Amino acid sequence: MKAVLQRVRYCNVKINDKVECEIGTGMLVLLGIENGDNCDELEWLCQKIAKIRIFSDADGKMNLDINSVGGEILLVSQFTLHASTVKGNRPSFMLAAKPEDAKLLYLKCAERLNELVEKPLKKGVFGADMQIELCNDGPVTIVIDSRNRL
Repeated sequence: MKAVLQRVRYCNVKINDKVECEIGTGMLVLLGIENGDNCDELEWLCQKIAKIRIFSDADGKMNLDINSVGGEILLVSQFTLHASTVKGNRPSFMLAAKPEDAKLLYLKCAERLNELVEKPLKKGVFGADMQIELCNDGPVTIVIDSRNRL
């Protein structure tokens, strides 16, 4: 399971030019689910996302987590995080979980993050063609891979 965290000043998801959801200060989390990912990895990843200190304190140091700044999370499913570009010029998505499996873990991730973060979680629509508009703050972009946790 991979997540790309982007610290944002604002972010919204549009579908067919209509705003589906939006947040202010917080994180856009792009979530990629791979074949074989499980609930243990999901729990570890959700804990990491909720506790990661990527927000600035009074001294300008990244020392605060999402709850410390009263931030929001916008979660978006992103199967392309598991693209393989080893052969040729067309990415292969064979490592990405099948949609029916990925959707279950995506919804569990949303549920768990909603429990861990004080403000209600916002999420994109699984499998939809979405346009994401954001102001990356910093910019701060962090990649977390549950298979590299040792």
